[in-house]
Amino acid sequence: MSSPSLTLPAAGPGAARKRRLLEAAGALAIAGTYIYLVLNQPADITGGPGSAPALIALSGFLVGAVLLIAAVLPTLPASTVALIPVALVLNIVLGQFVGSTLVPFYLDAVGTVLIAVLAGPAAGAATGALSSIIWSLFNPTVLPFAAGAALIGALAGLAARHGFFRRFYLAPVAGFVTGIIGGVVSAPVAAFVFGGTSGVATGAIVGAFRAMGDTLLAAITKQALISDPMDKAIVFTVVAVLVYALPRRARMQFPFLRKHRVLAGDTTDRAA
Repeated sequence: MSSPSLTLPAAGPGAARKRRLLEAAGALAIAGTYIYLVLNQPADITGGPGSAPALIALSGFLVGAVLLIAAVLPTLPASTVALIPVALVLNIVLGQFVGSTLVPFYLDAVGTVLIAVLAGPAAGAATGALSSIIWSLFNPTVLPFAAGAALIGALAGLAARHGFFRRFYLAPVAGFVTGIIGGVVSAPVAAFVFGGTSGVATGAIVGAFRAMGDTLLAAITKQALISDPMDKAIVFTVVAVLVYALPRRARMQFPFLRKHRVLAGDTTDRAA
């Protein structure tokens, strides 16, 4: 028996069109904020929310996340909504802990990918952006990477929709490709806005490339292409294990899983 949605979505193409417009507006707000950060390179953004660039970034990413949530909330069951705060805490705790170790990974997207697999690209993108926004309240260096976090959530949801979680071995492949894209997108922010990476191990890799004569952007891009694909491959694999470990009855509470037959052995929900 499926978990009820928080609200009943209006029937007909008008409601679906409205949700698509909200999703597009949310994506544009996040993408526009990302472009603003890359073009203006506001170094003082990492000093906290008191600076104008930080407020602009916070507002842009927050508006984008809210629009995405407004688009998907009417279709989300209570079970998914209840998981979003858990996913946010999971991202922040894992990211904060792993970032302070000598491991050249992040593992700060487990919650984002989990929501994306259960609820789809828009919910995943909103979770990723919200995670960075909340995390930035006590670690401002994270805020500029909200667009990359949202992109990871969107790509994870698309991978789930197109069957990459129906075969367990395809999940890390999808994660690896997602990591390449995410790393390329995040590298300019790390280079131009933040001036490096915040992780201990990843910062050491950047330093090694810089010592070899690479520019800052080249060094960070190479580090991202080393760390991000493996990181996301691990994250996608962990999420696949978590989702497949759920009892089938529990999995069937998530309309996105049913509608798109995200997992092997789950039948399509024709009525969704």
